[in-house]
Amino acid sequence: MSRNSPSFSSRLCGVAAWRLAALIALPIVALASDTTVNGPLGPNAEFQFIRMQYTGTSLFGGRERWLTDWPEAEQHLIRGIKRLTRINIAEEGKYLSIMDDSLFDYPWIYAVEVGHWALTDEETVRLREYLLRGGFLMVDDFHGTLEWAGFVQGMHRIFPDRAIVDIPPDDAVFHVAYDLDEHVQIPGIQSLYSGRNYEKDGFTPQWRGIYDDDGRLMVVINFNMDLGDAWEHADVPEYSLLYTTRAYKYAIDYILYSMTH
Repeated sequence: MSRNSPSFSSRLCGVAAWRLAALIALPIVALASDTTVNGPLGPNAEFQFIRMQYTGTSLFGGRERWLTDWPEAEQHLIRGIKRLTRINIAEEGKYLSIMDDSLFDYPWIYAVEVGHWALTDEETVRLREYLLRGGFLMVDDFHGTLEWAGFVQGMHRIFPDRAIVDIPPDDAVFHVAYDLDEHVQIPGIQSLYSGRNYEKDGFTPQWRGIYDDDGRLMVVINFNMDLGDAWEHADVPEYSLLYTTRAYKYAIDYILYSMTH
């Protein structure tokens, strides 16, 4: 994904004019939960939500883990982005295999349940190439010691020579449209029934990342959190508006960062 490629440069030019004027409208109110299909990029869209399809274990019942919260999480977030920013976003999200050549057309990809991924050698090579050429990966919805170990095992195969570090509070990724100086642990919907914000032994939320040689954040790691659930359940009255609002803010900052850095 070269910065000089038409697919990347056209998006960057479109974003530069408005990124600092992103609309902020709070509180976020209930959003409709229409079904999302795996749709094409619209003729005028400059951004599309891309969910990463990877090799890994399946959930009970056979559903692939990378499909967790699909399609509702995308649908709600897309509607929120349309309401809260000037991003010309595609109406439909899309999932895409790591090995699909069109992956390089998209500056931002999203992956869930990465504590259970089992990437092939080909997938690790492709994902490393995508990230080093300018791509941005957001990982979400994995919890506790065992899932962290599974994620790190895969990530060290992608970047054996790059450290996973805590993202400092003053990093640009937390200040593109919203200033997120104080972090909030964003729980899944299970918090309504369990009475706690953590899963397994994932007591402490962590915002970690991997940087390239120029200091650009390539991977943002939302550990012991579930932003996808917060997007998906935006219209559930019992789910705290605090979590939904903050999950939208994180996503918007991450997306704008990926399109401008």
